Amino acid sequence: MDLAFFLIQLLNGLQYGLLLFLVASGLTLIFGIMGIINLAHGSFYMLGAYLAWSLASMTNSLVAAIALGVVLTVLLGIALEWLLIRHFYERDHLYQVLLTYGLILVFEEMRSVIWGDDVHGVPVPDLLAYSIPLTENLSYPVYRLVISAVCLLLALAMYLLIARTCLGMMIRAGSSNREMAQSLGINIKLVYMLIFALGVALAGFAGMINAPLSSVFPNMGGGVLIICFVVVVIGGIGSVKGAMVASLLIGLAETFGQVLVPEVAGMIVYLLMAAVLVWRPEGLFRKL
Repeated sequence: MDLAFFLIQLLNGLQYGLLLFLVASGLTLIFGIMGIINLAHGSFYMLGAYLAWSLASMTNSLVAAIALGVVLTVLLGIALEWLLIRHFYERDHLYQVLLTYGLILVFEEMRSVIWGDDVHGVPVPDLLAYSIPLTENLSYPVYRLVISAVCLLLALAMYLLIARTCLGMMIRAGSSNREMAQSLGINIKLVYMLIFALGVALAGFAGMINAPLSSVFPNMGGGVLIICFVVVVIGGIGSVKGAMVASLLIGLAETFGQVLVPEVAGMIVYLLMAAVLVWRPEGLFRKL
């Protein structure tokens, strides 16, 4: 493996890991702070991809499609939390699993009715549809670099939101002790609604920006959901920092595994999870 090829695989692994972080960070916030086991989280990723394809076809602009799609996913998150999720905070996790699994079936049927069952592609914006040459034979797409930069900016924004703002202080308080936070006058219902909407928007946004790199197809959220739960387990439930570290580890491990040991590449992520659980059963980092 020469240096240029190694660099390409490294960039691919980082880009995949950062994209995975967007989805997994929303899941770990919902799971770790609200206590909701959200099996429908992968469906939000799928909906984001389909919205990008549909809205880009209507507006002829991926940027406009993403902007509209983010607004729609935020509204979807608010509606779902208000109509369904908030009634299950105090219930057993089994009820949450059944509810969110039912949402998977609903979203898949809606997707089939609205967009059909065909596979679709989303073109890369013309401004970013070129590559940076690394050698005479190898180059790297600029769009992948842009995705990595956007994911890093969003990760920084999430850190500042949670660690440096009043909303972040309320989120941390609600995560630590919901009853005490309520007794101090914090509107926990509103905080939880915003957290859920943020989680849905992050998953949807990840599906939107990744749509030009992968096909848009039915049930595409299932595989992402499984990997995101692995990220949450490795990083620590409720830890955004842990989600970042675990996502990067998984992205690099899976990317280099497919290149170096393709025969066992599908096992590497789960072997990594098993090793972390043996070493630190609570995950790499604690909640928030």
